[in-house]
Amino acid sequence: MKKDNKMAIAASKVHEVREITRIERIGAHSHIRGLGLDDSLEPRNVSQGMVGQFQARRATGIILEMIKEGKIAGRSVLLAGQPGTGKTAVALGLAQSLGADTPFTLMAGSEIYSLEMSKTEALTQAIRKSIGIRIKEESEIIEGEVVEIQVDRPVSGVGAKVGKLTLKTTEMETIYDLGNKMIECLMKEKVQAGDVITIDKATGKISKLGRSFTRARDYDATGPQTRFIQCPEGELQKRKEVVHTVTLHEIDVINSRTHGFLALFSGDTGEIKSEVREQINQKVAEWREEGKAEIVPGVLFIDEVHMLDIECFSFLNRALENEMAPVVIMATNRGITRIRGTNYKSPHGIPIDLLDRMIIVPTIPYQESELKEILKIRCEEEDCEMSNDALLVLTRIALETSLRYAIQLITTSSLISRKSKNIEVGVDDVKRAYTLFMDENRSSQFLKEYQEDFMFYEAEEPAEMEVA
Repeated sequence: MKKDNKMAIAASKVHEVREITRIERIGAHSHIRGLGLDDSLEPRNVSQGMVGQFQARRATGIILEMIKEGKIAGRSVLLAGQPGTGKTAVALGLAQSLGADTPFTLMAGSEIYSLEMSKTEALTQAIRKSIGIRIKEESEIIEGEVVEIQVDRPVSGVGAKVGKLTLKTTEMETIYDLGNKMIECLMKEKVQAGDVITIDKATGKISKLGRSFTRARDYDATGPQTRFIQCPEGELQKRKEVVHTVTLHEIDVINSRTHGFLALFSGDTGEIKSEVREQINQKVAEWREEGKAEIVPGVLFIDEVHMLDIECFSFLNRALENEMAPVVIMATNRGITRIRGTNYKSPHGIPIDLLDRMIIVPTIPYQESELKEILKIRCEEEDCEMSNDALLVLTRIALETSLRYAIQLITTSSLISRKSKNIEVGVDDVKRAYTLFMDENRSSQFLKEYQEDFMFYEAEEPAEMEVA
């Protein structure tokens, strides 16, 4: 009996571990797949996780095309709108549309104050992370179909192995002598007669491309992963162009002797000397002239840009004039407010001279139908079954309070529903979550009613004191 209990406990533990490994993180914008535009850059009603904001998405689509053509480098875009109007969603949609090859760096305006380096160094690193270098490199390769592999092992079983490899194309056939290292590589890749392989002459790396069509009938059954390709044509030895994409910041770190390339993995790069960057810029310029490298201007997205101070803004003004500058997209939800580090007020808390250089894209509040569609998408993303009536109540809450608050209620009402063993989230579950968790307006009302009971309560000061 005890043995059976132990086995049952062990089985439950294994089950728990398996369940935990399936947990996936769901972020606030994990449903965004792109900008949701058609071929003529017209926004669709609901597409790729994007809803509404037609004007902002259309404008961002034009910016996307300019980035792809390399015509907007060194300019800046400002996404300005009320809180919860989808500014970050539009920026992330742009990042998804650009693809993996174009560098995209995301940072918050307040990040620069928490780093152990100067503000300008933090901005410089962010800018250089957003500039890609596409390096072209030619390498000699041997490509052909394996006819035969002969491996001679020593009789004693001790010593180096030797062998011969016969490769062919449609026009020629050659026998190569193999050393111990090459034999090990062939065995590791499980290369056999009939496979089409490539061998890099510089590194000796062997890659298996697939199996030749001429050997397709060698076996009665083949696995689904087996790829059949034609026997290569022409010469066995060929020159192949390989393209690597790295960012300028990665090159900076690798060439900074105090840190070395391991700093890329630890994330602690520290400050990099300006002399190192100047030498790298010269080298990259030489590579561009020789046709070895190509610059890929990426995107630097600075959220909550009003948190930057006057020093950072003046630095960005200068950095944007540089020939190797990325597209800088900024987002803010502030109106006319004080520029940090000064006593002057300005639209969005950004100096006028920097605003002059920006393309400003406004975002507008969502309509009721759009709020409903966003909440529906978020329910699908969070794997929450919600009834139509509950969704209508949640939409009404979003309209009266804020979209962010309504999204927070999805998970909470789902958990309440699960505790009640309901199949889907109902109106009562949403109402219960609404009463348990306050929104900003009800919280303010609560403070007004009970403000004298809170610590450090102070009466409102005269208007003249606000200037200080």
